[in-house]
Parts: sequence; structure tokens; C-alpha cells
Amino acid sequence: MNRDQAWEIVCEFVQSDSLRKHMLSVEVAMRAYAEHYGEDPDSWGLVGLLHDFDWEIHPSLEQHPMDGAPILRERGLSEEDIRTILSHGPLGADDRVTLRDKALFAVDELTGLITAAALVRPSKDVRDVEVSSIKKKWKDKAFARGVNRQDVEDGAALLGVDLWEFHVPLVLKAMQAKAKELGLDGINPTE
Repeated sequence: MNRDQAWEIVCEFVQSDSLRKHMLSVEVAMRAYAEHYGEDPDSWGLVGLLHDFDWEIHPSLEQHPMDGAPILRERGLSEEDIRTILSHGPLGADDRVTLRDKALFAVDELTGLITAAALVRPSKDVRDVEVSSIKKKWKDKAFARGVNRQDVEDGAALLGVDLWEFHVPLVLKAMQAKAKELGLDGINPTE
């Protein structure tokens, strides 16, 4: 499956603009990690793009992403890619064995925190966000309360990287480089 085919699946199953942008953010972060590890950015980006494609039709952690797997099989996604997507959910924790699996889990929640940090800035531009401002927001449990901070910490630990010195800066920089595509350039802010 190529990216265009994956994007067609996203557009078919995801109506929420903010969820689509989240999936694009995860794709961007996955590509950055692939490049860091010398892996294939297209392969890593693809699973990032597709990871939440079924959330609107299976909006519970008991169903998502497991119940989406048959749809991806029908559409021709490889079993390896499906396994990685399945590993990002809480029921797939034991299946996080490859670097790609671990990276998908690690970046998923973090992209949401970075997006929230951008949207509370007067400019609504992710390029104005600094690691220090994310760290400050991190401590405020009421801020972006839907972001599972433990998953972010556990993801960085799974990858063996420092949360504040490496993980957050890498994902932030990747998202900043694609601010316009993510709707985080202050011009057309995410709703």
C-alpha cells in the first residue's frame, strides 16, 4: 500500500478534521524517528498515518484498533504494518517488539500534547512552541487532560531515549517542519 491509498482510507473512515490532523502529526513524527534510526520513512509514516483510521467507527479501547484490522487486510495492508498498528493500543502492549512499534506508541499521545500547546499560544503556531513551554504545560494535569502522560513517558523509555532531551524535541521539530500541513501554522488553526 502506498501513501495515497492510505490517505484514501483515512478520508473514507475519518470525518473529523482534528483526528485527521492528529494522524498526519503521528505520520510526521514517525518519519522523523525512521530517519533518526536509518529506517524507511515511508513505511514508518504509513503506519502513523493509518493508526487511528477506525477510531470513529470503533471509539472504544476494547474495539480500537483490533476491529479495524480486517478492514486494513481487505485493503491490502501488510500483516507487518497491521501488527504495528495493533501494537499502539493498550491491548497490544505485549506486541511492541520492533523499533517501529515502540515509536508509534511513543509519539501517539505526544503529538496531541504538542498540538494543544500550539493551540493555546496567541499565534496558534507550532513553530512558536518551545520544549520548555511543553514541559511547563506537562506539569498542569488539567491541561490537555486527555493526553496520557504515562504513555508518553513509557514510550520514551521503550525507545531508550530521554523524554525532554531527545523525544519531545525530535517530535516537536518534525511537527514544526510541517506546520502548514498540520494546520498548526496559525493561519487555519485546528478546531
